[in-house]
Amino acid sequence: MSLAKRYDPQVFESQIERRWREKRVYHFDAASERPIYSIDTPPPTVSGHLHLGHAFSYSHTDFIARFWRMRGYNVYYPMGFDDNGLPTERLVELREGVRADEIGRRAFIERCLALSDEIEAEYEGLFRRLGLSVDWRYRYRTISGDSRRLAQWSFLDLYRRGFVYRREAPVIWCPTCHTAIAQADVDDLERESNFHTIAFRLEDGETLPIATTRPELLPACVAIFVHPDDPRAPHLIGRHVTVPIFGQQVPIIADTAADPHKGTGIVMCCTFGDTADVEWWYKHALPLVEAISPDGRMTEFAGPFAGLSTDRARSDIVSVLRERQYLLGQQSTRQTVRVHERCDTAVEFVVSRQWFVSMLPHRQSLLEAGDNVQWRPAHMQARYEQWVDNLGWDWCISRQRYFGVTFPLWYCDDCDEIILAAEDALPVDPTESAPPHPCGNCGGISFTPETDVMDTWATSALTPQIAGRIFTDPLLYEKVFPYSLRPQAHEIIRTWAFYTIAKSQYHFDAVPWQNVAISGWGLAPEGATKISKSRGGGPLGFLAAIERYSADAVRYWAASTGFGRDSVIDERKIQSGAKLVTKLWNVARFSERFLDHAQSAEPPEQLSPADRWLLSRTQRLIQRVTLLFEGYDYATAKAEIELFFWTEFADNYLELAKKRLYDGGEAGRGAQATLRLGLLTTLKLFAPFLPYVTEAIFQGLLDTDSSIHNSEWPQVQERLIDDDAEAVGRMLIEIATSVRRYKSESNLSLGAELARLHLTTADPEYAIRLREAAPDIVSVTRAREVTVNAHDDPALIWIGGSDGLGILLVP
Repeated sequence: MSLAKRYDPQVFESQIERRWREKRVYHFDAASERPIYSIDTPPPTVSGHLHLGHAFSYSHTDFIARFWRMRGYNVYYPMGFDDNGLPTERLVELREGVRADEIGRRAFIERCLALSDEIEAEYEGLFRRLGLSVDWRYRYRTISGDSRRLAQWSFLDLYRRGFVYRREAPVIWCPTCHTAIAQADVDDLERESNFHTIAFRLEDGETLPIATTRPELLPACVAIFVHPDDPRAPHLIGRHVTVPIFGQQVPIIADTAADPHKGTGIVMCCTFGDTADVEWWYKHALPLVEAISPDGRMTEFAGPFAGLSTDRARSDIVSVLRERQYLLGQQSTRQTVRVHERCDTAVEFVVSRQWFVSMLPHRQSLLEAGDNVQWRPAHMQARYEQWVDNLGWDWCISRQRYFGVTFPLWYCDDCDEIILAAEDALPVDPTESAPPHPCGNCGGISFTPETDVMDTWATSALTPQIAGRIFTDPLLYEKVFPYSLRPQAHEIIRTWAFYTIAKSQYHFDAVPWQNVAISGWGLAPEGATKISKSRGGGPLGFLAAIERYSADAVRYWAASTGFGRDSVIDERKIQSGAKLVTKLWNVARFSERFLDHAQSAEPPEQLSPADRWLLSRTQRLIQRVTLLFEGYDYATAKAEIELFFWTEFADNYLELAKKRLYDGGEAGRGAQATLRLGLLTTLKLFAPFLPYVTEAIFQGLLDTDSSIHNSEWPQVQERLIDDDAEAVGRMLIEIATSVRRYKSESNLSLGAELARLHLTTADPEYAIRLREAAPDIVSVTRAREVTVNAHDDPALIWIGGSDGLGILLVP
């Protein structure tokens, strides 16, 4: 088999990907005794089209998987799809223009399932095209029967262990999605706002100025707070004020949580504007006035403003305050607003009955669990610890939605007792089936099913068990758990990483993985903003980039940024990857004619200084790249392989050895053996990054069906490491560089011959080596004559001229 004249990635990549499937190149061998490297792969949410940010982060995982596979590990690399919950519901609502309350729960669920099937097939096709070395036999869905069974088992187990409880309480609520959400589902969004300074009246008619950004909450004002150390506090504590427009009288209370430096330093407490209001409400047993409904509109407590949206109510209330001369002033400000991460809607706080997983009492054990995982990069552990340290709420896991994992329980209509489903009946949908027995408390037989579904993270936090098939293949699970690696993005440390660690601790008293590797974001060039499936995929599409440049070129861009760092989508960087692919192919085509004569893996006895230099540098590279990969620093590994390939192998060694390669003979055999070892080593080191072109070259050069990705990672041959040879090699590069510079400055082509090249070095040993290297120096410089002099007198040097060039060499 010979290499084609031109490498067309669109042709070759499709053919190679098909051969990988046919040859089962990436199959995990459950019966093998080899050490296992298992990956808890992030299942992408079914919420839109994949974009280059996914190519970026999923390539990172693949670099690591391919490295360990070539190191001889039995790599377990599954792939899942997170297709239950709010993200998929929102996608169906947007794409198909339907809502569950319009077409019914079951019909809506069927729509969600159908769209998930379609999108997951698209995702798989794109991931295959990117060259991910996933074993697709272990594909899973978080909405499958097995996943729902596991999520419901988890709920029952946590309930029996006392980690789960239900209560009526203020919860974070999204008015757009009409559901309770967890603290981890909330982002901060900065926006322009106004501080409105409003005149409240004390009993004696004195004005008390209070500033707020949310005057629409005036009807829900239940108290006023001042800091006890505020100089005004003694005069105010214990008194009452009248709330303007709405007329209720509320007490003034001292609390150290009141910030005397914010606004006027006097704070109104409303039920509820933020978490501080919730905390004060609990602490001081304040009354509850719910002025905002779950759909984000004002309730009857807002009087004439009832039924208005919060934005409209804010505007109208400010107008009335101004008319009645209660508005003392307005000042623009930058305000941080808490929004639902899925839709950017400002959240509210609504009192409702929800299910919670206990987190706050277990913070210390969760911190200790995080400390037992190797974070890559290490500073990402601080994000996990900051999240745990600053937890303010237990995990609310119930959602008032439709497409998700149902809670396996019913409520007795007679006594409100909870009846749990039997474990052997899981998964169950309580809205479509009856409980397993009468009420154990009162004997009742009339029940109301729980209609809420679980937070999607309640299932995703079990991906180690889902991917490991804990119930259906327990022997597999024992082999792969705890996993070697959890790769994921940094913004979901607070959700996916945290919840997975928590569930693993609660259920199994174990950490779920040995390493967690955190990828950054792929950023759109304009404004360096994050791209997402649901909000826009950036300037260049996933498949468009592959079709324009190649999968290898896209992976090259992804490999240029290490774990923990964001990367702007840079088309020039992708173009550089395409150029590297072409250069690799051209170097391989040049080399092909010389490799049939050097089938032995052992270099012959007769080697030139250039051969010994390249062989030593190759061993150093193997040593360095292996250590970098073991430390999860693939980006530096890629950079150093590429530097070696361009500056040492392609630009210099090939030019040095070219004459001997063409001349043949004993000297030529040394060059051929060195070329073979150097090229095959370079291909194998590049293989995790550029899987397609390295496969095409490997199979073409060796005339084999075997995959480079199942070949052995290069091993360091210590006997080939030679410090002196490397010093001579640096000298040879200096000679080549000096001659190229001279020709360029003299307006000569690089192929122009020189009459003579005179080399001077003060070290007699180097002079001997340079004389040995004379044929290679002739090859790279096109000098008809090369002379070497061991002398430290610069007067003996030719600086240049029609008869030759002299170079002083300092070792």
